[in-house]
Amino acid sequence: MPKRIGSAEWQGTLKEGKGNVKMGNAYEGPYSFSSRFEDGSGTNPEEMVAAAHAACFSMALSAGLEKAGHPSKSVNTKATVHLEKVDGGFAITKIELDAEADVPGIEDGAFQEIATATKSGCPISKALSAVDITLDAKLMVTA
Repeated sequence: MPKRIGSAEWQGTLKEGKGNVKMGNAYEGPYSFSSRFEDGSGTNPEEMVAAAHAACFSMALSAGLEKAGHPSKSVNTKATVHLEKVDGGFAITKIELDAEADVPGIEDGAFQEIATATKSGCPISKALSAVDITLDAKLMVTA
């Protein structure tokens, strides 16, 4: 399997400094104290974790549904990462996964079982297993 590389550079002090983050060839952009702890422009590590988790979960759920004989038309996932001040600093305390999937021919109970297994089984969920991860999975069937 290929290795995936991300990199970041930070210049200056925490509050007045600035940084640049790069994710392979897909994205390169700024981050700062303001984009992380306020409403400033740019990205931050928690948004990148959220995007990675949403992407991983969506792909893994699609694979699980297909393996069970119910290929999905689409899986859309939003991950919300909670960064909170705790004793001694900051920590990611919770990740909420909200997923909607269009899956013809599956009952909601079977869908929920596959979604729940995916929550704990996708590689990003495994890497983040020290964090409380919740899931709200909705089965959306279109004509």
